[in-house]
Amino acid sequence: MDTQGKIPRHIAIIMDGNGRWAKRRLLPRAAGHRAGMKRMIGLAEHAFDVGVEYFTAFALSTENLHRPQEELDGIFSLFREYFKSNVETLKKKHVALRVIGDLSLLPHDVEELVKNGEAATRDGTRGTLLLAIGYGGRQDIVHAVNEAVRQGKEVTEEEFGGLLSTRGIPEPDLLIRTGKELRVSNFLLWQLAYTELYFSGKMFPDFSDKELDGAIRAYGERDRRYGKV
Repeated sequence: MDTQGKIPRHIAIIMDGNGRWAKRRLLPRAAGHRAGMKRMIGLAEHAFDVGVEYFTAFALSTENLHRPQEELDGIFSLFREYFKSNVETLKKKHVALRVIGDLSLLPHDVEELVKNGEAATRDGTRGTLLLAIGYGGRQDIVHAVNEAVRQGKEVTEEEFGGLLSTRGIPEPDLLIRTGKELRVSNFLLWQLAYTELYFSGKMFPDFSDKELDGAIRAYGERDRRYGKV
């Protein structure tokens, strides 16, 4: 791929539009979530192929947990399928899996699959796939503040970052949101302070590897000054 510039070390993506993608095809929303999961797997693989080191996907927000139980059951079934069928593949490809979010909000068996998947891929060195499941940016910040209070100390920005669920992970260089929406929707609120934003009108299942290449090229053309001249 000719990116005409630098490759972002860390890409985060809000996978929006799965339900609308299905509706346009007169399919149930579950079909859209399945298509989105498949696309996420392929997109992460492509990202690692072009040199991205960290790929974070917003798979399920805390707000999503208020959706109808039937839809949630379908999403949890997809998680079961994903962790059972893809963890060994990630391990063979030397990709580490890490999940951020409140796992206690998940069915117990899904929580166990998540933890086992993280443990099995811990030694991956090719790249790190972060899945945000049961995640909310505000909740992440509140948890970090409460932890600082529990420790009874004031903290610097750097120390505070170490209390967040993404501790040890560099902040995203590029955030992509699909589905025509122009907001960050409670995702990585602290971590996105200087992240470049890229919005796509494509529904997530239609966000191809070529679309990702275009987002990376756009990123490479930007001048990141971090408030400096």
